[in-house]
Amino acid sequence: MPDYSKLCRALAYHFKQEHYLTMALTHRSVGLPNNERLEFLGDALLSCIVAEALFERFPLAREGELTRLRANLVKRDTLVQIAQKLELSQYLRLGFGELKTGGGQRASILADAVEALIGAIYLDSGMEVCQTVVLQLWQAPLNSLSGHHIKDPKTRLQEYLQAKQQSLPSYQVLSIGGTPHAQEFEVECIVPGAKPTYGMGESRRRAEQAAAAQALRILNIE
Repeated sequence: MPDYSKLCRALAYHFKQEHYLTMALTHRSVGLPNNERLEFLGDALLSCIVAEALFERFPLAREGELTRLRANLVKRDTLVQIAQKLELSQYLRLGFGELKTGGGQRASILADAVEALIGAIYLDSGMEVCQTVVLQLWQAPLNSLSGHHIKDPKTRLQEYLQAKQQSLPSYQVLSIGGTPHAQEFEVECIVPGAKPTYGMGESRRRAEQAAAAQALRILNIE
């Protein structure tokens, strides 16, 4: 049997049923059983645990802001960083083809294995322990978050363009619909050198924020 003692110390968790750990580290190229189902479970658990942590940490953040922060914390790059911290590549069980092509260093395989580990810990010890392990592993990414991560889209777009020494965006109300007590604004956001974006909202401010958020997505700014 492989010696997982160093990995377990890095996780600050020792498995009661080691077959869960072995399965979490087994890529589908080996055959069955492998870590695909554990990856599915771990993905859902990670999203839930991170969502709760952000909910508690940023009580004033809106849903869209929390969603953006969560996406950043559970994305592949972050998972790969966790895998590298755990030196996970040396423990992966890969088929001959994946071994030959360096699969142990492939980002997708490393990220999937981290999610599978989370699923394995949950099955081995339950939600409370799983949450403790995940929050410990994600301590640095969570601590790196600060107030600038929850600035509104208009502010973030303006700061981005200022940093690029470009002209600031302009906003124009295209239409106002609905009733006097339930108005709906449509706003156009114009960013130099980019296609116009549009937003809807129950106030001009909300519509401008929605249009700015769309501009950020088009500019591929997280």
